[in-house]
Amino acid sequence: MELLQNTALDIGKKIAAGEVGVVEVTRAALAQIAAREKDINAYVTVDEEGALAQAAAIQEKIDKKELTGPLAGVPVAIKDNMCTEGLLTTCSSKILANFVPTYTAEAVCNLTKAGAVILGKTNMDEFAMGSTTETSAFGVTRNPWNTEHVPGGSSGGTCAAVAANECFLALGSDTGGSIRQPASFCGVTGIKPTYGTVSRYGLIAYGSSLDQIGPVGKNVADCAAALEVIASHDPKDSTSVKRDSYDFTSMLDGDVKGLKIGIPKDYFSEGLQPEVKKAVLDAAEALAKQGAEVSEFELSLVDYAIPAYYVIASAEASSNLERFDGVKYGHRAAEYEGLHNMYKRSRSEGFGAEVKRRIMLGSFVLSSGYYDAYYLKALRTKALIKQAFDKAFGEYDVILGPAAPTTAPKLGESLKDPIQMYLGDIYTISVNLAGLPGLSLPCGMDANGLPIGVQMIGDCFKEANILRAAYAYEQLREWKPCPMAEEA
Repeated sequence: MELLQNTALDIGKKIAAGEVGVVEVTRAALAQIAAREKDINAYVTVDEEGALAQAAAIQEKIDKKELTGPLAGVPVAIKDNMCTEGLLTTCSSKILANFVPTYTAEAVCNLTKAGAVILGKTNMDEFAMGSTTETSAFGVTRNPWNTEHVPGGSSGGTCAAVAANECFLALGSDTGGSIRQPASFCGVTGIKPTYGTVSRYGLIAYGSSLDQIGPVGKNVADCAAALEVIASHDPKDSTSVKRDSYDFTSMLDGDVKGLKIGIPKDYFSEGLQPEVKKAVLDAAEALAKQGAEVSEFELSLVDYAIPAYYVIASAEASSNLERFDGVKYGHRAAEYEGLHNMYKRSRSEGFGAEVKRRIMLGSFVLSSGYYDAYYLKALRTKALIKQAFDKAFGEYDVILGPAAPTTAPKLGESLKDPIQMYLGDIYTISVNLAGLPGLSLPCGMDANGLPIGVQMIGDCFKEANILRAAYAYEQLREWKPCPMAEEA
């Protein structure tokens, strides 16, 4: 039986029916990790002993009918910026290389309560700052479709692990597209929910007003089921929203008749790879043939999204990363003279180049004399971008466009030009600035055999619309999994 070819929901059903045991499934996933990691490096930490112990305990609860949820017994992975009690949590940074938290992130707690087995922690760009998973202190992650290419970022390890069948499902975080862009590059499905839907308690912050945890899976149904599990109101998180409903699966019926889909003309101008453009427009046409009402419109303000995002995100990062000083936890320099010198040396040794660049940028835009000129102007631009989306959603249910302007670049290409790397986020960051839900799923391949992703954006708390459209499109699309996903 090829266990790993199953989706998370399918393997959950097999476990519930007694066709396969939780320990057996967990061993299969761990064997796949052992076989593939030398080529991919998707994990920072693999907790083999802990995962097998969890699996045995969960099996016992399933046998006693104490766990009956759809994800009970399903092996999952967690991005390494979510705290896990007793398990190394590094943010892929040297400064946290020895950090073992004493508590667990709320989203991860919700998964474990549902009976998921935590296999380990996935690699990422250091402190989620990057778009390629090349800034990790623990080595680059490679794209399972072609190991000479990047998997995207910052949730590159998360998406690569799902694509290579090193887990059935995984959690990532999305600050400016960090779930959707790597999902596009790795040929998997990822959703960034509306800001406040999933608790950020235990998520090590990059940009607090932008960060949001979301699931990555093999298909839309897996992501919807995982989102139902991790979404909750959490009084420990002041930005957590109490929603009327956390039902994300009942709308997966394949019906898009009457659904109004808008295609922003601004997203299809210069800089977009022709193969990406064609694949995305073909996806729109496929939905139109199923009864969706598809039309083009002007979104506006697209050109201002990147500068506004990097000013705001860097400002928040410079504040959030102030706590990493070598005093209470994390890396401390071996040699120093006095307290201030210890701060300086510990941070210089602990942070990588991209993190230092963003801390410096953030400190600059928050400094006296530049606060009004840059930071406040960026906040005003953010408000205007939200207004532009509000206007668009007055007419459309879903906005459809590319997840990224190109397919996955080769390793090393993006780091040569950080500005070009930042521009790669052009289609995703507006969603975070406006606090909207967004989803990416595969819609084709380029001439080099690399996946292309289509992005669907919804209005606040309207995940139902994008899940409905994505599921309907998924039923029409032919898709073959990554060759490296074959069981070792």
